[in-house]
This record gives sequence, structure tokens and C-alpha cells, in this order.
Amino acid sequence: MTMKDLFGKAILDFQTNNSPEDLITETTISEEDEMSVAYLFRSYDEMPNLEQKALQLSKGKILDVGCGAGSHSLSLQNDRNLDVTSIDISANAIQACTLRGLKKAKVQDVMTLENEKFDTILLLMNGAGMCGRLKNIPNFLLKLKSLLSSGGQILLDSSDIIYMFDDDEDGGKWIPSNDDYYGEIVFNISYKGEKEKPFDWMFIDYNTLQNAAFSNGLQCELIMEGDHYDYLAKLSI
Repeated sequence: MTMKDLFGKAILDFQTNNSPEDLITETTISEEDEMSVAYLFRSYDEMPNLEQKALQLSKGKILDVGCGAGSHSLSLQNDRNLDVTSIDISANAIQACTLRGLKKAKVQDVMTLENEKFDTILLLMNGAGMCGRLKNIPNFLLKLKSLLSSGGQILLDSSDIIYMFDDDEDGGKWIPSNDDYYGEIVFNISYKGEKEKPFDWMFIDYNTLQNAAFSNGLQCELIMEGDHYDYLAKLSI
């Protein structure tokens, strides 16, 4: 079963005024929830502090991985006149990005990107989660590292979702463990009555990210913490 690209379809519908509706999301640890596609089209002023900070720190030649509707890239391209390449595996999303005026938007899986170097690689809106499972993070980080130019940086935000789990009697957290990392979830998305094939996603807490970075020859620095278990980190060689 191939992906229907419903997430991208919602983005393109919104961009082209084709009767967009809310996306319905559900995960292994959360109930069904409605997500307004309009949120993906936010301006710099509407972005959370962590994302604004990441954009402020972005410099040089930039790669925006999993760019979605392209809002981060647009801000960097139009407000700061920076050289941004925006990639996403969703053809619909990339079409919307191009319609929005992004100059270098292309359908591309970062794992198959070759022969290019970037000063800043952005993985915003929990972009590191795209590797799906903790066991995939070494290959994912090594791939990103290979795309960094000398002195380059990877900026990513994520959340420690420990707060989603219930407290046990000792005041600790009860985590359903069968050797899986608690930040691993399965996402289900529906749009306009169609269901997407479920896909793996991951929220990585800072300590786990830091350990993975060090193991793969990267420095890791906590840049900023958000209000709700979320953070912005910078990885560099």
C-alpha cells in the first residue's frame, strides 16, 4: 500500500482554495484530534519561539528538510534573502511551496540526497521524528552529517513526550515498555474521508538525542527550551 499523500493534499488544497478541511490525526498515545492546515501556513510572527530562534540562527546555504507548506523556507528566502533548498517527500506539498514562491523546492528524501553541502540543515516541527524509530537515528544523523559543510549546523526541535504517560505509585512515570523507546509512536491521518497508511514517527528527548549525536561524531548543544517539554538543539561536527 503506497502513501496517498493526504497531508500534502491538504496543504495543496489550502494553497489553491480547493475546499480545504481539517486533517484528523490520531496516534498510539493520543485520541483523534483535528489539525487546521492553516497552521502550516503561518508567518514568522505566528511561529513558536523555538522556530523563530532556529530561523534567526540559520545562515549560509540552507536545507529545509521536510519543509511541508514551506513557511520556514519562505521566511528565510523572502525576509532574509538567504539561499534555501526546501525538500519534502510529498509532491503535493512541494507543488504548494512552488506556488507560494519558493525558488528551490523539490520532491526529495533526505536519505537519498547526494553531492551537496549545506551550512544549516533545518529539521523543524519535530523533523528528527521522520526517521521513525530510534534504531534508525544513527544512519539518519550520519546522512545529515555528510551533508554539512565545514562549520555547518543542524537545527532541530522536538519534545520529550514523557508527560503523556501516567504517573505510577512511586511518583515516576508508567511507561509501557517492551524494549521500545517511549518516544516512538504510530501516526494515523485522515483527510476528506480518506485514511492514510499508518506511519512511524518519533519524538526524541534531549538526552537521547545528545547520546545519539555523540555516538555518531556530532556535538550537541541545547539552545532553548519551550514551555511544554519541547526544546531546540544544535548539532555540529
